[in-house]
Amino acid sequence: MTSGGQRGYGSISEEDHPRRSARRGLRRPGGSVPRGSLGRAALAAAVGTLLLLVGIAYAYDRHSRDTIAPGVRVAGVDVGGLDRSDAAARLRARTATVRPRIVLTLGAQRIVVDARRELRWRPDVGAMVSEALARSRSGGVAGRLWRAVRGARVDAELPLRAAWSQSAVDRTVRRVAERFDVAPRDAALVFPSLARIPHRDGRTVRRRELVRAIDDALARGRVVARIAVPVRVRKARTTLADLPNRWPLLIVVDRSAFTLRLYDHLRLVRSYPVAIGAIGYDTPTGLYRIQSKAVNPAWHVPRRPWAGDLAGKVIPPGPDNPIKARWLGFYDGAGIHGTDTVSSIGSRASHGCVRMRIPDVIDLYDRVPVGTAIYIGG
Repeated sequence: MTSGGQRGYGSISEEDHPRRSARRGLRRPGGSVPRGSLGRAALAAAVGTLLLLVGIAYAYDRHSRDTIAPGVRVAGVDVGGLDRSDAAARLRARTATVRPRIVLTLGAQRIVVDARRELRWRPDVGAMVSEALARSRSGGVAGRLWRAVRGARVDAELPLRAAWSQSAVDRTVRRVAERFDVAPRDAALVFPSLARIPHRDGRTVRRRELVRAIDDALARGRVVARIAVPVRVRKARTTLADLPNRWPLLIVVDRSAFTLRLYDHLRLVRSYPVAIGAIGYDTPTGLYRIQSKAVNPAWHVPRRPWAGDLAGKVIPPGPDNPIKARWLGFYDGAGIHGTDTVSSIGSRASHGCVRMRIPDVIDLYDRVPVGTAIYIGG
């Protein structure tokens, strides 16, 4: 109450405000600590702990980066737990006696290549150790740490790695090709029997393909690699079935039997008795072709000692011309012709020509064109 007995608005003491007095009575001795400050402190502690753990983890991972994980094997050699230098030493010792072989096969034939000696093959220890370390560090930092905490193994089997001489591989392939390449052989006739030699297909080694196959086997680290030699077949141009068409008409003169035989597609169609060159005037042997044909030809006397005064002259058809009825020339003045000296047939009587009876030479003449093959032998 104010003076004068009136109620006025003045300050109210703590004693006069019971709720405020009650709240003030809750203060802890030593002063108050806000709840927000406690949360921030806990968060900072957690972050610090996490950063510490991450730092430790990265430090551990960095320290172990040159150590191969347990369970890693290279070329059958356990290198788990070893550092780079120890792993290299172990691999170098274990691979010192390894001698890879390349077995090249073609049918029943084979060639064995000693890769260390012939291809200058050498283990690539550095590459094998680097591959083992790379496999050990797969999975990221978290994966590696979790694997380390659990004591888990990587269980990786890595191949043998090596280096070799490419030029040595090329030389080896050339040697293989020289042995296995086969030229095709055409079917052929054997004169004068006309026995038939069968054809044979050839083959050529596919050199580039074989080089790739050898390189691939060496790269895979195979100690024994079997490779089928790739080849390309080379077909013969003439087979047995082709022979009759290759010889549509063929004359065979057997001097020892004094016989001329005519074949149509290698089938005997006619056989004629003949006379051949006398001793010293032998009918030329070999395979020829009919070069010229003539009916009742003039005789162009060759300039030979036996011709005497007739050498170089041309004798027209008639009794003085020994070439009767038909002429089939085949080589250097020699030919097949008719003769009226029938008694000479079956003997050595001419100066090199093949004599036939007149009806026979006319028959033969009508059957064979220019270009017909003629073989003389026996």
